Amino acid sequence: MITKKDLYRDPDKGKIAGVCAGLAEYFGMELWLVRILVVSAFFLSAGTFIFVAYIAAWFILDKKPGSKGSTTPFNPQRSATKPRGKGWHNELEDEEKVVVKSKVWQAGEPPKQAFFDIQQRFAKNESRLRKVETYVTSSEYQLNREISRL
Repeated sequence: MITKKDLYRDPDKGKIAGVCAGLAEYFGMELWLVRILVVSAFFLSAGTFIFVAYIAAWFILDKKPGSKGSTTPFNPQRSATKPRGKGWHNELEDEEKVVVKSKVWQAGEPPKQAFFDIQQRFAKNESRLRKVETYVTSSEYQLNREISRL
């Protein structure tokens, strides 16, 4: 399933206005490569055109929603925290997905780093699972169940 991506500028990752950061995210490229392309286009072609295009993009493109200086309207459903209740919950909801890049210029992590990150996540989940198993098989759990039935 292909999702439609929108072009935003990202001032959190940007040096000046976040235009290059927004372009890098939109095209799925590394940020440093987009910056090099823009600077080299500025020096190798008519610099005034690139400069005017950058300034125009600065004013035309909206800030990325969720950035620090974003002027997006308040959404109470998004800001409300979900009641988790007692017990175990998924802490990985806020973590980002691991994106592996196949070429140097693509955005994402190198395969070795992605593999290391996934190993760390599995190790963390395994330790959580062991804690759950220890609690469920303990006499404290049995006692809590009996008290709850009363």
